[in-house]
Amino acid sequence: MNKEQKKGLITKATGGFYYVDTENAVYECKARGVFRKNSISPVVGDVVTIEIPEEGYALISNIEKRKNYIVRPPLSNIDNLVLVVSTTEPEPNALIIDKMLAVAEINDITPIIVFTKADLKQSCGLEQIYRDSGFDVFSCSEGIMENKDSFLKLLCGNKITALTGNSGVGKSTLINGLFPDLCLQTGDISKKLGRGRHTTRTVELFKTGDFYIADTPGFSTFDMQRYDIKKKEELAYCFREFNDYIGMCKYSTCTHICEPGCAVINALNDGHIHKSRYNSYCSMYNEIKDLKDWME
Repeated sequence: MNKEQKKGLITKATGGFYYVDTENAVYECKARGVFRKNSISPVVGDVVTIEIPEEGYALISNIEKRKNYIVRPPLSNIDNLVLVVSTTEPEPNALIIDKMLAVAEINDITPIIVFTKADLKQSCGLEQIYRDSGFDVFSCSEGIMENKDSFLKLLCGNKITALTGNSGVGKSTLINGLFPDLCLQTGDISKKLGRGRHTTRTVELFKTGDFYIADTPGFSTFDMQRYDIKKKEELAYCFREFNDYIGMCKYSTCTHICEPGCAVINALNDGHIHKSRYNSYCSMYNEIKDLKDWME
């Protein structure tokens, strides 16, 4: 007997069940055993094909190739990563910001930075540093964002955007300010699925307009090996302001750490690269420089 097939997007995964948003309905699904046999797990963000029987649960039968994948929290096919950073309480940490940016860059995800609590404290020049480095940067006070329309324009077009930030940075305030109906939508979805109200212990996608928002538990730790930045030779390409200088160094094997004739260091000394960004590069390089291929 032929089973009806539909294509959709996994918007939530919990307790072995997957919720797949198709063109006309959300289906509660299980995954075929073949995925477990092949050590593959569907994750939120996956585009999948499901088979719908006359009775019982729908089954995920195929997972389309992912354009990217983040290990923790498990999330795939991300278009934008919004880094929510507070100007105070907690104080911003440039190294953590730069690690998150590097994770986005190496996974072909567009990073966007939002500084919150601008009414309490200025960002100490960080906004300008990241604008100069080529990033879209926005400022927010009490959930009210400057240039809100420009920000939302970056999210439109059936894109998946993940918001992440440490506890206390004002991420929930930002989300509620930008999407006032999202809390109501969360309650409606949870009630419909019978799984209780949404929390950020797991990833869940919420559709608003023509795009999806992923409210994530946040990246609490940054082990570079876990986030696909394993080879020291790749790291410089995660710093977009280095791009104009890579390949112009005196030595083809330049690490951009201490070599004479390094074009990156020359650009730093000439003021074309910010010192805090370069310091983050050096810290991250030292973190991964001794990783061996067998450790990947």
